[in-house]
Amino acid sequence: MDSTPAKSERGFSLVEVMISAAIMTVGLLTLLGVFGLAMASTQQAQQDMIAKQLATEAMESIVTARDTAQIPWTSIQNVSNGGIFIDNPQFSPINLPGPDGILGTADDTGAGPAHLTEPGPDGIVGTADDVQLPLTNYQRSISITPVTDAAGNVNPSLRSVTVTIQYYVPQRRAPKQYAISGYISQFR
Repeated sequence: MDSTPAKSERGFSLVEVMISAAIMTVGLLTLLGVFGLAMASTQQAQQDMIAKQLATEAMESIVTARDTAQIPWTSIQNVSNGGIFIDNPQFSPINLPGPDGILGTADDTGAGPAHLTEPGPDGIVGTADDVQLPLTNYQRSISITPVTDAAGNVNPSLRSVTVTIQYYVPQRRAPKQYAISGYISQFR
């Protein structure tokens, strides 16, 4: 007779394997959901960045027109006030600058829609294989208003400028907006 006790050999039962497989499946599905959310957030962040750049570009265009004396100070207003910039709150499609070279003015309509140039397969911008992405998802509004002092007197050499970009992202039903505001003086 053997004096050593029998060793108990025991493995995983089928129920234990099924439970661990279910837990792993739930974990992997959750991880896939996080990847999907990260991809959507990256796409939305890119659209937010484009909106910010479009607003900044319009604001810089106004300041450059003033600095170069390309247009008189009296023209740096909305059309309804005798200026050249399309009235607010009309959201017009974003077009390339017209003959005056200034963004957001009444002569932009014939210039065609604005687009974003991305590098093509060669990875270099400015070559024949570049990809042109139209910016039809974006709309711009420029509001230029006079600035008044505490007594309500209009300061003739100072104006408030607000550039608003409205755009849609797939994750939201309502449009998003990005606005940038600042003051522009008649003097540099």
